[in-house]
Amino acid sequence: MVTALDDAEIGTVLVVTAHPDDVDFGAAGTIAGFTDKGIRVVYCVVTDGDAGGFDRELDNGGMAALRRTEQTEAAKVVGVEDLRFLGYKDGTVEPTLPLRRDIARVIRQVRPDRVITSHPERNYLRMGPSHPDHRAVGGATLDAVYPDARNPYAFPELLAEEGLAAWSAREVWLTGGQANNHYVDVTATLDRKFQALRAHVSQTSHMDDALEGFVKGWLAMNAKAAGLPEGAYAEAFQVVPTA
Repeated sequence: MVTALDDAEIGTVLVVTAHPDDVDFGAAGTIAGFTDKGIRVVYCVVTDGDAGGFDRELDNGGMAALRRTEQTEAAKVVGVEDLRFLGYKDGTVEPTLPLRRDIARVIRQVRPDRVITSHPERNYLRMGPSHPDHRAVGGATLDAVYPDARNPYAFPELLAEEGLAAWSAREVWLTGGQANNHYVDVTATLDRKFQALRAHVSQTSHMDDALEGFVKGWLAMNAKAAGLPEGAYAEAFQVVPTA
């Protein structure tokens, strides 16, 4: 049975997502718990989310800038101040070699023990997690973790031109899949999760009180699956060892 490393063994966590707000829907409560323990957390956001939102007056660059700002504010709520935006176009991400290189670069820069990213497989129980960008980023991140970032002969220009030596992350946590094997009790950090989600005004303001009900519903189901007591809330992951 796969078990996650103890948080006491983790110095740095890298979160790689497709869009601003992905981490806050999937893992903000968990991230708040990490930073409370003194774990360094870095966000790598592949797109600027320029195809999201409901204000078309902000197209042609305005939405992208707004969503970077929103993600930066949301990150502060859960104790994250180091964000890397890769600038890919929202809605068109593919798991290409250039994307793998860009993510491998960040892995070598950050040198994380744990990487969190989206699941590369389609979720047939809930469509939301299966956005094509999510799956593409999840697949590219897994390839960047193994073999790219750890192989000194993969993308040799990262070492030769940027001085970035190979690095091996110890485990990957996947969000949005159907084979969850690890649950994090986020009851104590739930308020900060909602503060982070509300920071994404362009994405969540139209939901009013429905946002909390929607999110609490699936967090409660996660808690039940984890065997937590009534009234608890949990975020779910599939832990993948890299060794």
